[in-house]
Amino acid sequence: MTFRNDIHIIGGGLAGSEAAWQLAEAGFRVRLSEMRGSGETTPAHHTDSLAELVCSNSFRSDDADSNAVGLIHQEMRSLGSLILREADRHRVPAGSALAVDREGFAAAVTAALSAHPNVDLVRERVDTLPDGPAIIATGPLTAPALADTIARTTGKDALAFFDAIAPVIHRDSIDMDIAWKAARWDKGGADYINCPLDKDQYLAFHAALLAGEKTEYREWENVPYFEGCMPIEVMAERGVDTPRYGPMKPVGLDNPRTGRWPYAVVQLRQDNALGTLWNIVGFQTKLKHAEQVRLFRTIPGLKNAEFARLGGLHRNTFIRSPELLDSTLRLRSRPNIRFAGQITGCEGYVESAAIGLLAGRFAAAELAGRSLTPPPPETALGALLHHITGAAVAETYQPMNVNFGLFPPLGEGAKGGRARKADRKRLYTDRARAALAGWLSPPPAAPPADSSPEPAAYA
Repeated sequence: MTFRNDIHIIGGGLAGSEAAWQLAEAGFRVRLSEMRGSGETTPAHHTDSLAELVCSNSFRSDDADSNAVGLIHQEMRSLGSLILREADRHRVPAGSALAVDREGFAAAVTAALSAHPNVDLVRERVDTLPDGPAIIATGPLTAPALADTIARTTGKDALAFFDAIAPVIHRDSIDMDIAWKAARWDKGGADYINCPLDKDQYLAFHAALLAGEKTEYREWENVPYFEGCMPIEVMAERGVDTPRYGPMKPVGLDNPRTGRWPYAVVQLRQDNALGTLWNIVGFQTKLKHAEQVRLFRTIPGLKNAEFARLGGLHRNTFIRSPELLDSTLRLRSRPNIRFAGQITGCEGYVESAAIGLLAGRFAAAELAGRSLTPPPPETALGALLHHITGAAVAETYQPMNVNFGLFPPLGEGAKGGRARKADRKRLYTDRARAALAGWLSPPPAAPPADSSPEPAAYA
């Protein structure tokens, strides 16, 4: 008997596997296409298992009270996540982190989907976008032919083939007694936060860039350096003044505390609509993460910086989701197509699976002839989705992990943004749980058709 599917999912990583599970559990028949096992492979994968973890066995923090990653774990568990179920079953000791036996985890996900009566797992490479309902979850190593198809469909400038990522800092951790807001030559309003360096500070910073420990490229990454996204440490290698004539250029920036231009300046640009996250301009880097934290905290005004994302440069494939996708992850120009996982511009295994879960649920609702509103932005799932589908600045969009900087700010006062750091995190997670509970609650029943209720009173 021929398997007739309701929806086609391309890609059997964490996002595709989670999306397939959500749809299959909802009663819909899924064709899940995975090219590994068909004679095709990727430079990073070693097996043909679904949901293979290629870099790490850690899903990061499992603390749902004070960590956004732990919170999204909790939310996914409450929505019947296959990925979290199998991660919990294959957990290995790692303190407060959720680490797993990689082989056992991937084998269990593969077995669960292979055995599901509503899933047809097909080992095949797909090079074109389907005409019917579909979810594209091909990840950061999307095969070239399909990537070309996506580029032609979305516009060549809307698809990136590598990340040039600069660090992102939480706005409330920047010392504005040292930094100030202004645009160069006072053009365009006070659009940047400026951190000034004197000559001695700049020379020390330059020397530290040269000496800092860097990560090495994996053989398969083959990431090119482009002049417009050169790592800051590579720029420093070209000469002591090169960064000062590039992203650290001080001209046109009068420090209001001295009335003069600084010797050099580090600028930060707003990274989300809420204004809670700020990107260090021109600071994409291959410095190791611990080196980034240590070195960038020597910049005046960033001594207590809290990082929402650290910098990097590596091969990736992702679309400019904020302008291409609607709030339910559908491609605006072809709404039969949804995208999920890292190709949307989320970063990390957990985030990839989370967006796969949402894509699956949105698709299931649509196939059932009803709509599903996105989870509230106060939740971890909703905050990540909102960032991907509109809250991020499209022109400078780069992959992002879930973090509290994506959440709507807390109100001021005793229960707001001025609370102690540890208390703020708990306030975010308490608010998120309440918001998720409200989202999951069924709507009130409609009154009988022949009833005539009194009109509602509005304040």
